[in-house]
Amino acid sequence: MPSIMFAARGGGFSSIIGWFIRVVIYDICITGISDVLHVPRMVALFIFLGILGVIAFFGYLIKQRTAGDIE
Repeated sequence: MPSIMFAARGGGFSSIIGWFIRVVIYDICITGISDVLHVPRMVALFIFLGILGVIAFFGYLIKQRTAGDIE
């Protein structure tokens, strides 16, 4: 029965593959930042998270500006 629930929610093996692909992409980004800036991987991780945070913040601002009157 749990395998049926995973299949219904889009989980299971395809979820594991999707998670693995995301991890590989993030690792490539972090390794690239580390190589370009000549910093340790931990510092590159925080830089990467900072970049994601800035992108999320600007996305939030754009969403509020374009759809602020609807709410």
